[in-house]
Amino acid sequence: MSLSLFDIKDKNALITGSTHGLGMAMAKGLGLSGAKIIVNGNSSQEKINNAVDSYKELGIDARGYKFDVTNEEEVKNAIKQIEEEVGPIHILINNAGIIKRTPLEKMEVSDFKEVINVDLVSPFIVSKHVVQGMIERKSGKIINICSMMSELGRNTVGAYAAAKGGLKMLTQNMATEWAKYNIQVNGIGPGYFATEQTAPIRIDGHPFNDFIINRTPAAKWGDPKDLAGTAIFLASKASDFVNGHILYVDGGILATIGKPTNEK
Repeated sequence: MSLSLFDIKDKNALITGSTHGLGMAMAKGLGLSGAKIIVNGNSSQEKINNAVDSYKELGIDARGYKFDVTNEEEVKNAIKQIEEEVGPIHILINNAGIIKRTPLEKMEVSDFKEVINVDLVSPFIVSKHVVQGMIERKSGKIINICSMMSELGRNTVGAYAAAKGGLKMLTQNMATEWAKYNIQVNGIGPGYFATEQTAPIRIDGHPFNDFIINRTPAAKWGDPKDLAGTAIFLASKASDFVNGHILYVDGGILATIGKPTNEK
């Protein structure tokens, strides 16, 4: 009985930005648990094809679709194609995102708008078109990838924090409006994870590496696989009465103000 609560076998899961990084880690977790993975990216068809191949090497049923999550017409057409070729989308993870590290007083308005468009507007666009089928079926799971910046500010990431803070509230409002259709909308807030992108700074003696180790109660970087269980929980029946919640997977960072510099 308990294991059946987490069963997502044969569910169709669309994960935006799932050609690499944390999106791929979550998608692999869902796929290895039996879900059919719908891979999305926008940089190149080759990158999507390579990602699909990497899923299939693990025995995961995967299909790839190239579309720009900020372009409503492309999203609308892609969702229609996916539903025709793969079937209904049972699980949506809005993972695609960007960050531009610039002090706010020096940031171009165009760059600020781009971050908001990708990180906040696109989850609205994709959800708007996926949720239509979920409403008809009276069932669905939407997971928005938020951030610790949904709760905290940090130097040079003002646009990102504004978008992720907005995404937290969008998640809560989606839950408010769609819960009556038996649709659960929740978020995941990742902490700092060991990915290819962070590899250059995850070395002993690097100031940021030392900062993360000292700031995190778990005293380590997260393993991308740590997100898989969270995604499975929020995508399965086990979370049927969890709605509008942001689940932070951060090793305890948000639970503490941090260690004093003189504390070992």
